[in-house]
Amino acid sequence: MSRKAAVVALTALAPISWGSTYFVTTEFLPPDRPLFTGLMRALPAGLLLLALTRKLPRGAWWWKSAALGALNIGAFFPLLFLAAYRLPGGVAAVVGSVGPLFVVGLAALFLGEKPTVRTLLTAIAAAFGVSLVVLKAGAAFDTVGVLAGLLSSLSMSAGVVFTKRWGRPEGVGALALTGWQLTAGGLVILPIAFLVEGAPPALTGTHLAGYAYLAFGNTAISYFLWFRGIERLSASSATLLGPLSPITAAIIGWAALGQALGAVQLLGMTIAFGATLAGQLSPRTPKGTEAAVEAGAVAESFRTTEEIGQEVSMDLEGSGVRR
Repeated sequence: MSRKAAVVALTALAPISWGSTYFVTTEFLPPDRPLFTGLMRALPAGLLLLALTRKLPRGAWWWKSAALGALNIGAFFPLLFLAAYRLPGGVAAVVGSVGPLFVVGLAALFLGEKPTVRTLLTAIAAAFGVSLVVLKAGAAFDTVGVLAGLLSSLSMSAGVVFTKRWGRPEGVGALALTGWQLTAGGLVILPIAFLVEGAPPALTGTHLAGYAYLAFGNTAISYFLWFRGIERLSASSATLLGPLSPITAAIIGWAALGQALGAVQLLGMTIAFGATLAGQLSPRTPKGTEAAVEAGAVAESFRTTEEIGQEVSMDLEGSGVRR
């Protein structure tokens, strides 16, 4: 496996993990608490990573990490859960699948990544494939839910683009940057959750288990892999891994809830997965620049799974915390 393929595979674990969010939200968490759920997903994970890395932002990174935290977490989580609570899972997934198209436009505006016909067709094919997987006849379209889904997708797309644009400060690992964003996003949600939803609900053991999974496996680890992948992939390549999330959700629904997967759903999975793979292909380059591109690819710092472990270890040991 090439180094780039390894990075793609590891980054893909994030949307695969996020595919379980809808199942956990509906089966394990208290109903009608999108803000509290977003808070419980973000803030505990962010505080844990801050405690492990013991690094705080400096200078301009105070406002940059706050802005990224608001886009990737603070606005995205509540809107995502609001859409999940108000829409059937299939409709919510279709609305969210327009994210790659948002990223293509924003990347052209802020990163200078010129959209190609192939990229646009791939993003459209991904959204079409997702719709075949999850959208059922007679599905209800709640206006508030649809708007929440679109805004959550736009917020996350902007977060992807600006995470790519700003990178991270020298000497700061992806683990610390993830902690900054999760903490900032959680603090954005905190006052809004209590103002809108009031006191926290009474929590059962099932609720606590669901929140623990969302905070640590589904968020802390997954966002570390996601932000690390954004650094090493183009914005459009990273976001075109997104269809893996509804595909995973459909598989979980089939395996855990007994939901049927017919020929149309399997066709949609094939189209969406094919679009995901196509989104990772390198664009063609003029013959005169092939050697330079190849040399650049060799020099690119795509690292293996073992090196990720070393990065996490350095992040922690440099802060006085040993594994």
